[in-house]
Amino acid sequence: MIRVQTEDFDIGAEIGKMTAGNSEIGGLASFVGLVRDYAGDEKISSMTLEHYPGMTEKQLSRLEAEARERWDLQDVLIIHRYGTLNPGDRIVLVVTASAHREASLESCQFLIDWLKTKAPFWKLEDRESGAQWVESRSEDSVAADKWVRVTDA
Repeated sequence: MIRVQTEDFDIGAEIGKMTAGNSEIGGLASFVGLVRDYAGDEKISSMTLEHYPGMTEKQLSRLEAEARERWDLQDVLIIHRYGTLNPGDRIVLVVTASAHREASLESCQFLIDWLKTKAPFWKLEDRESGAQWVESRSEDSVAADKWVRVTDA
């Protein structure tokens, strides 16, 4: 399931909905991304996340489908927020559920790595020195590259 929203989410409630009545789930893996209060040495007062409605959901659905193709998953949840967020606010929740832990752990990491590089979100940080767009990081690309299959290249 994919949700792109401005509203905050309740991690426990989301996991509870995912697992309710599904005794085939033996392992869950989750990741929660938060807004930091710094960028390098500069304090951040807020972050505004922008996206392209329609295109964003389509790309996230592709990422979910690829995770389901690669691993035997019982369920997948990706919630990504947009709008203006403050330090400490939740940005993203990824939860994967499977019969065994390995599929859950690997697929969750795959989704996070690819969200950082393939999801069409743009981040504008309100810093002490003024507003600044967040540039992509080479470390994120390196992390995502480990998931590229020979047939993808």
